[in-house]
Amino acid sequence: MDTRVLLVSHAATPAMRQGRFPADDPLDARGIADAMAWRERMPPVKEAVAFSSPAACARDTAQSLGLKALVAPGLADMDYGQWRGRRLAEVAEDAPHELATWSRDPDAASHGGESFVQVLARVSGWLDSLNETASVVAVTHAPVIRAALIHALNAPPASFSRIEIAPLSVIELRRSARGWAWWPAQS
Repeated sequence: MDTRVLLVSHAATPAMRQGRFPADDPLDARGIADAMAWRERMPPVKEAVAFSSPAACARDTAQSLGLKALVAPGLADMDYGQWRGRRLAEVAEDAPHELATWSRDPDAASHGGESFVQVLARVSGWLDSLNETASVVAVTHAPVIRAALIHALNAPPASFSRIEIAPLSVIELRRSARGWAWWPAQS
């Protein structure tokens, strides 16, 4: 049986709008309103099993989209370690070399959190565990969606920094006998 997975990036959080690294922030009224408005344009997910990252913003987004989502630890955001909750500009000032290395090297994790390669392994395991599941919708984070795309395309991990995922973006992956493929998300 083929598997269809719609990966939805959560709505924008106050931390995102302030240029901060995520710190398990819930959505504010603006984020909830954006998700509810986007719900009308969301691709159809009838009979899909819904999953969400454990993060408050992903759970809030799923709820705003009308999904009864099961929490899946494999969809958790990247662990940002000591940068968690800090402004990107502060980190760029305090640790410019570490930030530059982390943003280009998929193995780098000098901030005490996860490297992109670690996120890739976790997300790949989650995707490949979806045996016998026909249709899935998962609300998660940009790094997780980048990892899913790289896994599906068998692309080099270093390409992670070339993939942009905006809030409330949808990526569709399908698994068939030939493996994973990236499809245009349909609305």
